[in-house]
Amino acid sequence: MGPEPLRDEEEEDGGPPRRSRFVKKDGHCNVEFVNLGEKSQRYLGDLFTTCVDARWRWLALLFSLGFVLSWLLFGLAFWLVAALHGDLGPAPAPRPPCFTQVTGLLGAFLLSLETQTSIGYGSRSVTEECPAAVLAVVLQCVAGCLLDAFLLGAVMAKMAKPKKRNQTLLFSRCAVVALRDGKLCLMWRVANLRRSHLVEAHVRAQLLQPRVTPEGEFLPLDQRDVDVGFDSGTDRLFLVSPLTVVHEIDDASPFYGLGPAQLARADFELVAILEGMVEATAMTTQCRTSYLPGELRWGHRFAPVLARCRRGRYRVDFRHFHRTYPVPGTPRCSARELGQQRPSAPRASFCYVNELALREQEEEEENGAT
Repeated sequence: MGPEPLRDEEEEDGGPPRRSRFVKKDGHCNVEFVNLGEKSQRYLGDLFTTCVDARWRWLALLFSLGFVLSWLLFGLAFWLVAALHGDLGPAPAPRPPCFTQVTGLLGAFLLSLETQTSIGYGSRSVTEECPAAVLAVVLQCVAGCLLDAFLLGAVMAKMAKPKKRNQTLLFSRCAVVALRDGKLCLMWRVANLRRSHLVEAHVRAQLLQPRVTPEGEFLPLDQRDVDVGFDSGTDRLFLVSPLTVVHEIDDASPFYGLGPAQLARADFELVAILEGMVEATAMTTQCRTSYLPGELRWGHRFAPVLARCRRGRYRVDFRHFHRTYPVPGTPRCSARELGQQRPSAPRASFCYVNELALREQEEEEENGAT
């Protein structure tokens, strides 16, 4: 019998209902804060971060209102100075006015607008007659510079946020458990869809599951590190082509005593995290996803996506990025039970299936080229 065909991730096996995710597949945390006292005061205390984190529609509204209200405020101040000086009455005083070409509130608003934006049409200006008017102009210039720095800084910081970079970082929709180098390993894929590199890219993983301590305390989401090669350095990635992140299921692994049946019934969530610096801005970005027990395929391996084409270049085919194929001979027992058994050499069909899948992919490329 030949190897089984590749299976796409959309095919779902029957099983128990999935638990609620703590981290969604797109990386957003499924958390809601309630009964948070003094929330408004705390957010206003860190106003700049609040503006940067706000949606674009609210930031645009704040940007517009900030400038319009400042123009209105100082326009009202100019109008008040001119009114107290007697420049706005039906019969203005014979002395020189505080402002030229300002005869009402609208003229004062236009003077404020021209002053703060440095338009200077040439018709309205402040005179030396009123020190209060000169002081108001000076205060508006200072306040305008501070307002420009705050609002423009918030807009630039929001535009430069590396959050959107996550849309070009890709995780596989499922994870697999198979033998690698004679050991059971849990594996998932990551990829960078841009030509620009992710500098200092590294991965880590957290296992979230409920736990009861020996003292009887219930922890609804106990977090535990999952080793992906921190000591050996394999957690640091050269992410030019899709790579497979490997967690070796050893005696320190939380999956050490779980076989395929126990793994499918377990209650946990595996959170995978990819971090690195965006090459264009040198800002750190973080991309997240999660895997539930139903998304871990025992005895499967990812289909090859990297191949060398005839022109000497390497080609990555993302059609097979999420696809897996079954590996005959994968032990149907836990890593603990596998370690207690007598070691044996891996079957030849394990490598044969991998090579056959790669050969089928190359044949598809050649047929498509012809």
